[in-house]
Amino acid sequence: METETQRKIDETVRRILEESDMDQLTESKIRKQASQELALDLNKPPFKAFVNQVVESFIEQQQRKQEQQENDDEGNQEREYDDNGDLVICRLSHKRKVTVQEFKGKPLVSLREFFTKEGKELPTSKGISLTEEQWSVFKKNVPAIEKAIQKMESRIN
Repeated sequence: METETQRKIDETVRRILEESDMDQLTESKIRKQASQELALDLNKPPFKAFVNQVVESFIEQQQRKQEQQENDDEGNQEREYDDNGDLVICRLSHKRKVTVQEFKGKPLVSLREFFTKEGKELPTSKGISLTEEQWSVFKKNVPAIEKAIQKMESRIN
């Protein structure tokens, strides 16, 4: 396949992808539309394989762009730190929050209750701090916890 033909196919397929609803688009539809525009049968094996490469490359680029955008969005968010300098991930209530802190050189996820003294928020003994391993086990089991809550709620109601 000629370089010029590849370039035209690449440009046409990418334009179709950019202008289309990706949820409704199939590779077959892309080949059909590009075939009509280019007056080429893109269902022939070498063309079909090339179109597949272009589509996969486009999808990978879109995923990288989305990941970059998400990372940029996270970087633009103002982070809150508590009076101990620990990163506040979220507030569960007025007195409870989730923080990430370092203890003896290791990160801990803490779900803790706080109180205010002389204008400073200080942690109480009411709470739990999880190591990375414990956090991973907990996170993996969140779906089971949610399922158990739903089951319990259905019995109550």
